[in-house]
Amino acid sequence: MSFRWLNRPNASSGMGVADLSQNTFMDLKLKKVYRYVIFKIDENKREVVVEKTGSPAESYDDFAASLPANDCRYAVFDFDFVTSDNCQKSKIFFIAWSPSTSRIRAKMLYAMSKNRFRRELDGVHYEIQATDPTEMDFEVIRDRAN
Repeated sequence: MSFRWLNRPNASSGMGVADLSQNTFMDLKLKKVYRYVIFKIDENKREVVVEKTGSPAESYDDFAASLPANDCRYAVFDFDFVTSDNCQKSKIFFIAWSPSTSRIRAKMLYAMSKNRFRRELDGVHYEIQATDPTEMDFEVIRDRAN
């Protein structure tokens, strides 16, 4: 029996989610294949798709530089850190990037689809809504994780 219809978009849930988007997130979460994944809405396919992945060697600065200055995106970032007890930890951040300079249509589309997409990403620890780089700079991420 196929449940493909569950992945179709409707007016209340926003865009559908591509299978590759879910699989890529799981690779980040479980296999640590990526440091980050940037997703965009493909309006022709009416679904959220993977735009870019970052290797485990890439930094937070590499991730932040990969986000477009004038368009919306969703992203996940796997933040590794050491606790005060000297334990290695990892927290996954979901970032809804909606710069103030992006088109109003894009902001509305991403806002309408965010909750549906976010629910598909089981294992995210923190969520950040950012309209400019200062709302998601490294210190914000570090402070939330600790």
